[in-house]
Amino acid sequence: MSQNKEEPMEVRYHDKDSRDDAPLPLEGIKVVEYGVFHAGPGCGAILGDLGAEVIKVEDPVGDGIRYWTKVGAVDMAASDGRSVTFEVSNRNKKNICLDINTDRGREIFNRLIRDADVFMINLRKSTTQKMNLDYASISAVNSRIIHASVSGYGQEGPLQDIGAFDPLGQACSGMMFTTGGELPAMLHIGLLDQATAITLSHAVLAALLARERQGVSQEVHVSLYSSSLWLQHINLMLANTLKIDPCVPSERSHHSPLRNVFCCGDGQWVMCTHHPEEKYWEPFCRVMGAPEIARDPRFTNEKGGPITSDELISLLDELFTTRSRDEWMVDFMAAKLMFAPIQKVMDVENDIQAKANGYVRPAQYPGLGEINVPGYPARFGKCRPGTRTRGADKGAHSDDILRGLGYDPQDIAALKGKGIVR
Repeated sequence: MSQNKEEPMEVRYHDKDSRDDAPLPLEGIKVVEYGVFHAGPGCGAILGDLGAEVIKVEDPVGDGIRYWTKVGAVDMAASDGRSVTFEVSNRNKKNICLDINTDRGREIFNRLIRDADVFMINLRKSTTQKMNLDYASISAVNSRIIHASVSGYGQEGPLQDIGAFDPLGQACSGMMFTTGGELPAMLHIGLLDQATAITLSHAVLAALLARERQGVSQEVHVSLYSSSLWLQHINLMLANTLKIDPCVPSERSHHSPLRNVFCCGDGQWVMCTHHPEEKYWEPFCRVMGAPEIARDPRFTNEKGGPITSDELISLLDELFTTRSRDEWMVDFMAAKLMFAPIQKVMDVENDIQAKANGYVRPAQYPGLGEINVPGYPARFGKCRPGTRTRGADKGAHSDDILRGLGYDPQDIAALKGKGIVR
């Protein structure tokens, strides 16, 4: 898809305040990215959220996520055919289409690297080394650079050079059994990819601080496997220490009524979680209109908390059907009980709490129209990180980037004529 040079790149928000025009934390930091799909490029997008200048170097074939418009039964293409997942992974970036396997292409690439703060890549280890994109090669061009990389399973061990996508990291880490079912369940879509991107951005920020404070540059590496295990830190500690499977079966009767889901009279679901249970059991029963349950030895233990049983869950299920979710939520909140509506992802853009905190922000998004854009999850008092520009088409900024490196129009035309730059 060729980009219309007149098409705007900026995402225009309708809820702007003074923070939107303030300098961002990473302004002045330059990131060069040579990545594909999301686990790596998602890190670049996050650093861009925080104000870094991110330059995506894309080879002539193109990043595969550009063309990834369907996964299973889910159609991920926008009305103009653009991949929405590409937009997520490549927001806030400039793009140069460059063949770095040519001498002139490598010369241009090295010029980009010389004044960069971070280089990010997520190709296989053998490919990275073959292309001289490993830490030793990149740091030889710029000794101050932070080299950030992503793999499927880590840099050592028998799987060090095996490619992987999100579900494979879920598979080997035990994550697919965390929902408690007998069969493994894959979490959709890109949850582990995003967690890996967040993990890498965390590592990059720490490495940049270490460079500033300690004067050292270094390589940082994360994998889908490591990120999945880190997400399950509590589960892993329980399993390793107590030698138990901490994943409780999914059947509701295996869970306390104070840590459970219930279907209300209008077919909508709620989730509750209360600890310590003996503090909340009596108030919960009172709001349910059945205070006698909290005094019934069949359902209440000697400490004053609930006894999990099929009979108790069935009794509460009947009570929940007597009112709508909204009606229940009013009383739960008044009693300071901890309940939340169970929503589908499609419900979130209209959720008043999400809107109030800027977790979704109404905007005019180039190419996608009027949509609610996911906001940056951390609130800054003096600035407002987040999506600033749409994902750039391949080579959209090639000319501008080359001019910034000192190439004149004749040089640029010659490079394009030879297919080195597009």
